[in-house]
Amino acid sequence: MAVKIVRQSNKIALISAPSSAAGFAPGSEKAPAALRAAGLIEKLQSIGYEVTDFGDCAPRLFADDDDHKRARNIPEIVAALNDLKPRAELAAKSGGLILVLGGDCVQTVALLAGARRYYKHLSLLWFDRDADLNTPASTPSGRLDGMALAGIIGRGSPELVRFWGEPPLVREPDTLIFGLVRLDPAEQEFLVRSPMRHVFAADIQAKGLPQAAHDALGQLHADAREFMLHLDLDVISQEEFPATNVPGSGGLTFSEVQTSLEEFAKHKNLLGLDVAQYNPERDPDGAGARRLVDLLASVLSARLAALTQTAPVAAEETPSATP
Repeated sequence: MAVKIVRQSNKIALISAPSSAAGFAPGSEKAPAALRAAGLIEKLQSIGYEVTDFGDCAPRLFADDDDHKRARNIPEIVAALNDLKPRAELAAKSGGLILVLGGDCVQTVALLAGARRYYKHLSLLWFDRDADLNTPASTPSGRLDGMALAGIIGRGSPELVRFWGEPPLVREPDTLIFGLVRLDPAEQEFLVRSPMRHVFAADIQAKGLPQAAHDALGQLHADAREFMLHLDLDVISQEEFPATNVPGSGGLTFSEVQTSLEEFAKHKNLLGLDVAQYNPERDPDGAGARRLVDLLASVLSARLAALTQTAPVAAEETPSATP
Protein backbone atom coordinates (compact mmCIF):
# COMPACT_ATOMS: atom_id res chain seq x y z
CA MET A 1 0.00 0.00 0.00
CA ALA A 2 1.40 3.40 -1.01
CA VAL A 3 2.14 5.93 1.70
CA LYS A 4 1.73 9.59 0.87
CA ILE A 5 4.24 11.85 2.61
CA VAL A 6 3.64 15.58 2.46
CA ARG A 7 6.95 17.39 2.87
CA GLN A 8 6.53 20.52 4.99
CA SER A 9 9.15 23.24 4.84
CA ASN A 10 8.51 24.61 8.34
CA LYS A 11 8.92 21.32 10.22
CA ILE A 12 12.01 19.61 11.59
CA ALA A 13 12.14 16.03 12.84
CA LEU A 14 14.92 15.93 15.44
CA ILE A 15 16.75 12.80 16.61
CA SER A 16 19.75 12.40 18.91
CA ALA A 17 22.22 9.59 18.23
CA PRO A 18 24.77 9.84 21.08
CA SER A 19 27.57 7.53 19.99
CA SER A 20 31.35 7.42 19.89
CA ALA A 21 31.42 3.65 19.26
CA ALA A 22 32.61 3.96 15.65
CA GLY A 23 34.94 6.87 16.27
CA PHE A 24 38.59 7.53 16.99
CA ALA A 25 38.21 8.96 20.51
CA PRO A 26 35.66 9.14 23.32
CA GLY A 27 33.50 12.23 23.83
CA SER A 28 31.37 12.60 20.72
CA GLU A 29 28.57 10.68 22.45
CA LYS A 30 28.08 13.88 24.46
CA ALA A 31 27.49 16.02 21.38
CA PRO A 32 23.68 15.78 21.10
CA ALA A 33 23.16 16.75 24.75
CA ALA A 34 25.63 19.64 24.42
CA LEU A 35 23.86 21.02 21.35
CA ARG A 36 20.47 20.72 23.02
CA ALA A 37 21.82 22.45 26.16
CA ALA A 38 23.19 25.24 23.96
CA GLY A 39 19.61 26.04 22.94
CA LEU A 40 19.27 24.37 19.55
CA ILE A 41 15.55 23.60 19.76
CA GLU A 42 14.66 27.05 21.07
CA LYS A 43 16.76 28.67 18.35
CA LEU A 44 15.05 26.67 15.61
CA GLN A 45 11.64 27.52 17.03
CA SER A 46 12.55 31.21 17.19
CA ILE A 47 13.25 31.30 13.44
CA GLY A 48 9.90 29.73 12.61
CA TYR A 49 10.29 25.95 12.75
CA GLU A 50 7.95 23.48 14.37
CA VAL A 51 10.28 20.91 15.93
CA THR A 52 9.09 17.36 16.55
CA ASP A 53 11.50 15.65 18.93
CA PHE A 54 11.94 11.92 18.33
CA GLY A 55 14.19 11.65 21.37
CA ASP A 56 17.52 10.14 22.22
CA CYS A 57 18.91 6.79 21.19
CA ALA A 58 20.80 4.89 23.87
CA PRO A 59 24.41 6.08 24.30
CA ARG A 60 27.08 3.91 22.64
CA LEU A 61 30.62 4.39 23.85
CA PHE A 62 34.09 4.31 22.35
CA ALA A 63 36.15 1.18 23.08
CA ASP A 64 39.42 -0.18 21.74
CA ASP A 65 37.83 -3.64 21.30
CA ASP A 66 40.80 -5.81 20.40
CA ASP A 67 38.40 -8.72 19.79
CA HIS A 68 37.35 -7.08 16.49
CA LYS A 69 40.55 -5.41 15.28
CA ARG A 70 39.28 -4.94 11.70
CA ALA A 71 35.87 -3.62 12.76
CA ARG A 72 36.24 -2.32 16.28
CA ASN A 73 33.17 -2.12 18.52
CA ILE A 74 30.97 -3.63 15.82
CA PRO A 75 28.37 -5.16 18.22
CA GLU A 76 27.71 -1.77 19.81
CA ILE A 77 27.62 -0.09 16.42
CA VAL A 78 25.01 -2.48 15.04
CA ALA A 79 22.94 -1.99 18.21
CA ALA A 80 23.15 1.78 17.69
CA LEU A 81 21.99 1.43 14.08
CA ASN A 82 19.06 -0.74 15.12
CA ASP A 83 18.10 1.91 17.67
CA LEU A 84 18.27 4.81 15.22
CA LYS A 85 16.64 3.22 12.18
CA PRO A 86 13.00 3.07 13.46
CA ARG A 87 13.25 6.67 14.67
CA ALA A 88 14.52 7.65 11.23
CA GLU A 89 11.55 5.86 9.65
CA LEU A 90 9.11 7.83 11.81
CA ALA A 91 10.97 11.06 11.11
CA ALA A 92 10.86 10.46 7.35
CA LYS A 93 7.15 9.70 7.51
CA SER A 94 6.48 12.92 9.45
CA GLY A 95 7.28 15.10 6.43
CA GLY A 96 9.72 17.32 8.30
CA LEU A 97 13.37 17.83 7.47
CA ILE A 98 15.21 15.10 9.39
CA LEU A 99 17.98 16.43 11.63
CA VAL A 100 20.15 13.83 13.37
CA LEU A 101 22.56 15.02 16.05
CA GLY A 102 25.55 12.68 16.42
CA GLY A 103 27.78 11.12 17.28
CA ASP A 104 29.86 9.33 14.77
CA CYS A 105 29.64 9.02 11.00
CA VAL A 106 28.19 5.50 10.88
CA GLN A 107 24.84 6.89 12.05
CA THR A 108 24.22 7.85 8.40
CA VAL A 109 23.70 4.16 7.59
CA ALA A 110 20.64 4.01 9.85
CA LEU A 111 19.36 7.40 8.69
CA LEU A 112 19.43 6.27 5.07
CA ALA A 113 17.95 2.88 5.89
CA GLY A 114 15.06 4.51 7.73
CA ALA A 115 14.36 6.90 4.86
CA ARG A 116 14.59 4.10 2.29
CA ARG A 117 11.48 2.65 3.93
CA TYR A 118 9.58 5.33 2.00
CA TYR A 119 11.94 6.46 -0.76
CA LYS A 120 13.06 3.89 -3.30
CA HIS A 121 16.10 5.90 -4.39
CA LEU A 122 18.16 8.47 -2.53
CA SER A 123 21.28 10.45 -3.34
CA LEU A 124 23.95 11.30 -0.78
CA LEU A 125 26.13 14.38 -0.33
CA TRP A 126 29.06 13.42 1.92
CA PHE A 127 30.47 16.70 3.29
CA ASP A 128 33.71 15.55 4.87
CA ARG A 129 37.48 16.06 4.98
CA ASP A 130 37.84 12.26 4.65
CA ALA A 131 36.40 9.81 2.14
CA ASP A 132 35.56 7.11 4.75
CA LEU A 133 35.96 4.49 2.04
CA ASN A 134 38.23 2.03 3.81
CA THR A 135 37.19 -1.59 4.25
CA PRO A 136 38.20 -4.19 6.86
CA ALA A 137 40.93 -5.25 4.42
CA SER A 138 42.38 -1.76 3.96
CA THR A 139 41.68 0.02 7.26
CA PRO A 140 44.71 1.38 9.10
CA SER A 141 42.77 1.68 12.37
CA GLY A 142 39.83 -0.72 12.44
CA ARG A 143 37.51 2.20 13.28
CA LEU A 144 34.18 1.99 11.50
CA ASP A 145 33.95 5.76 11.03
CA GLY A 146 36.69 5.36 8.42
CA MET A 147 34.52 2.78 6.61
CA ALA A 148 31.08 4.41 6.87
CA LEU A 149 30.67 5.50 3.26
CA ALA A 150 32.09 2.21 1.99
CA GLY A 151 29.31 0.41 3.87
CA ILE A 152 26.66 2.69 2.39
CA ILE A 153 27.72 1.95 -1.19
CA GLY A 154 27.87 -1.79 -0.50
CA ARG A 155 31.57 -2.57 -0.23
CA GLY A 156 32.64 -2.06 3.39
CA SER A 157 32.28 -4.00 6.61
CA PRO A 158 29.79 -6.87 6.07
CA GLU A 159 27.76 -5.78 9.10
CA LEU A 160 27.24 -2.34 7.56
CA VAL A 161 26.62 -3.65 4.06
CA ARG A 162 24.03 -6.16 5.27
CA PHE A 163 22.24 -3.65 7.50
CA TRP A 164 20.12 -2.82 4.46
CA GLY A 165 18.93 -6.12 3.02
CA GLU A 166 19.25 -5.03 -0.60
CA PRO A 167 22.60 -3.22 -0.82
CA PRO A 168 23.70 -0.69 -1.71
CA LEU A 169 21.86 1.89 0.34
CA VAL A 170 23.03 4.50 -2.18
CA ARG A 171 24.62 3.79 -5.55
CA GLU A 172 28.09 5.09 -6.29
CA PRO A 173 26.92 7.38 -9.15
CA ASP A 174 24.39 8.95 -6.75
CA THR A 175 27.05 9.86 -4.18
CA LEU A 176 29.31 12.91 -4.03
CA ILE A 177 32.10 13.65 -1.53
CA PHE A 178 32.53 17.39 -0.96
CA GLY A 179 35.47 19.03 0.81
CA LEU A 180 38.07 16.25 0.55
CA VAL A 181 41.52 16.83 2.00
CA ARG A 182 42.72 13.45 3.27
CA LEU A 183 42.79 10.16 1.36
CA ASP A 184 44.38 6.85 2.27
CA PRO A 185 46.11 5.07 -0.63
CA ALA A 186 43.39 2.42 -0.97
CA GLU A 187 40.70 5.11 -1.03
CA GLN A 188 42.56 7.08 -3.67
CA GLU A 189 42.90 3.97 -5.83
CA PHE A 190 39.18 3.22 -5.46
CA LEU A 191 38.11 6.74 -6.45
CA VAL A 192 40.15 6.55 -9.64
CA ARG A 193 37.95 3.63 -10.77
CA SER A 194 34.63 4.57 -9.21
CA PRO A 195 31.79 6.58 -10.81
CA MET A 196 31.41 8.27 -7.43
CA ARG A 197 32.07 12.00 -7.72
CA HIS A 198 34.40 13.84 -5.36
CA VAL A 199 35.49 17.46 -4.96
CA PHE A 200 38.63 18.51 -3.10
CA ALA A 201 38.59 21.48 -0.75
CA ALA A 202 41.27 23.21 -2.80
CA ASP A 203 39.15 22.96 -5.94
CA ILE A 204 36.13 24.34 -4.08
CA GLN A 205 38.17 27.34 -2.99
CA ALA A 206 39.59 27.85 -6.48
CA LYS A 207 36.12 27.84 -8.03
CA GLY A 208 34.59 29.95 -5.29
CA LEU A 209 31.43 29.65 -3.29
CA PRO A 210 28.49 29.34 -3.70
CA GLN A 211 29.26 28.25 -7.29
CA ALA A 212 31.09 25.13 -6.13
CA ALA A 213 28.12 24.08 -3.99
CA HIS A 214 25.70 24.76 -6.85
CA ASP A 215 27.82 22.67 -9.22
CA ALA A 216 27.99 19.84 -6.68
CA LEU A 217 24.18 19.71 -6.52
CA GLY A 218 24.12 19.54 -10.30
CA GLN A 219 26.65 16.69 -10.36
CA LEU A 220 24.55 14.89 -7.77
CA HIS A 221 21.41 15.35 -9.92
CA ALA A 222 19.67 16.71 -6.84
CA ASP A 223 16.75 17.98 -8.93
CA ALA A 224 15.88 14.39 -9.86
CA ARG A 225 15.39 12.88 -6.39
CA GLU A 226 15.64 13.46 -2.66
CA PHE A 227 19.09 13.51 -1.13
CA MET A 228 20.66 13.24 2.31
CA LEU A 229 23.46 15.46 3.58
CA HIS A 230 26.11 14.10 5.95
CA LEU A 231 28.21 16.75 7.71
CA ASP A 232 31.43 15.71 9.42
CA LEU A 233 32.58 18.78 11.30
CA ASP A 234 36.25 17.99 10.81
CA VAL A 235 35.74 19.36 7.29
CA ILE A 236 36.28 22.74 9.00
CA SER A 237 39.95 23.60 9.49
CA GLN A 238 41.20 22.96 13.00
CA GLU A 239 42.41 26.54 13.19
CA GLU A 240 38.77 27.62 13.26
CA PHE A 241 37.05 24.61 14.84
CA PRO A 242 39.31 22.26 16.81
CA ALA A 243 36.59 20.44 18.80
CA THR A 244 36.47 17.32 16.63
CA ASN A 245 37.95 13.84 16.97
CA VAL A 246 40.37 14.02 14.03
CA PRO A 247 40.90 17.71 13.22
CA GLY A 248 43.17 18.80 10.40
CA SER A 249 44.89 21.94 9.18
CA GLY A 250 43.87 23.68 6.01
CA GLY A 251 40.80 22.71 4.07
CA LEU A 252 37.63 24.76 4.27
CA THR A 253 37.06 27.68 6.61
CA PHE A 254 34.04 27.97 8.87
CA SER A 255 32.57 30.62 6.57
CA GLU A 256 33.08 28.45 3.48
CA VAL A 257 31.36 25.51 5.16
CA GLN A 258 28.46 27.74 6.20
CA THR A 259 28.03 29.13 2.69
CA SER A 260 28.08 25.62 1.22
CA LEU A 261 25.56 24.33 3.74
CA GLU A 262 23.20 27.22 3.04
CA GLU A 263 23.26 26.41 -0.67
CA PHE A 264 22.62 22.73 0.00
CA ALA A 265 19.89 23.43 2.55
CA LYS A 266 17.92 25.72 0.24
CA HIS A 267 17.30 22.84 -2.16
CA LYS A 268 13.76 21.49 -1.90
CA ASN A 269 14.90 17.89 -2.32
CA LEU A 270 17.07 17.86 0.80
CA LEU A 271 15.40 15.17 2.91
CA GLY A 272 17.66 15.11 5.93
CA LEU A 273 20.91 16.18 7.54
CA ASP A 274 23.11 14.46 10.09
CA VAL A 275 25.83 16.23 12.04
CA ALA A 276 28.83 14.22 13.25
CA GLN A 277 32.15 14.43 15.09
CA TYR A 278 31.68 17.39 17.42
CA ASN A 279 33.44 16.44 20.67
CA PRO A 280 32.39 18.44 23.76
CA GLU A 281 35.40 17.11 25.69
CA ARG A 282 37.53 19.29 23.41
CA ASP A 283 35.24 22.29 23.94
CA PRO A 284 35.45 22.94 27.69
CA ASP A 285 33.77 26.34 27.69
CA GLY A 286 30.99 25.32 25.30
CA ALA A 287 31.90 27.98 22.74
CA GLY A 288 31.99 25.37 19.96
CA ALA A 289 28.49 24.15 20.80
CA ARG A 290 27.12 27.69 20.70
CA ARG A 291 28.84 28.31 17.40
CA LEU A 292 27.36 25.12 15.93
CA VAL A 293 23.87 26.08 17.10
CA ASP A 294 24.28 29.45 15.38
CA LEU A 295 25.55 27.68 12.26
CA LEU A 296 22.58 25.33 12.09
CA ALA A 297 20.17 28.17 12.77
CA SER A 298 21.65 30.26 9.96
CA VAL A 299 21.62 27.37 7.51
CA LEU A 300 18.08 26.31 8.32
CA SER A 301 16.86 29.90 8.34
CA ALA A 302 18.15 30.22 4.77
CA ARG A 303 16.27 27.05 3.90
CA LEU A 304 13.02 28.31 5.39
CA ALA A 305 13.30 31.63 3.58
CA ALA A 306 13.92 29.85 0.26
CA LEU A 307 11.05 27.37 0.62
CA THR A 308 8.28 29.29 2.36
CA GLN A 309 6.83 30.46 -0.95
CA THR A 310 6.85 26.90 -2.28
CA ALA A 311 3.86 24.64 -1.86
CA PRO A 312 4.37 21.47 0.23
CA VAL A 313 5.95 18.63 -1.72
CA ALA A 314 3.90 15.46 -1.79
CA ALA A 315 5.92 12.29 -2.18
CA GLU A 316 3.95 9.13 -2.83
CA GLU A 317 6.10 6.05 -2.50
CA THR A 318 5.45 2.36 -2.09
CA PRO A 319 7.40 1.46 1.04
CA SER A 320 10.45 -0.66 0.36
CA ALA A 321 10.66 -4.00 2.07
CA THR A 322 12.20 -3.55 5.51
CA PRO A 323 15.38 -5.63 5.63
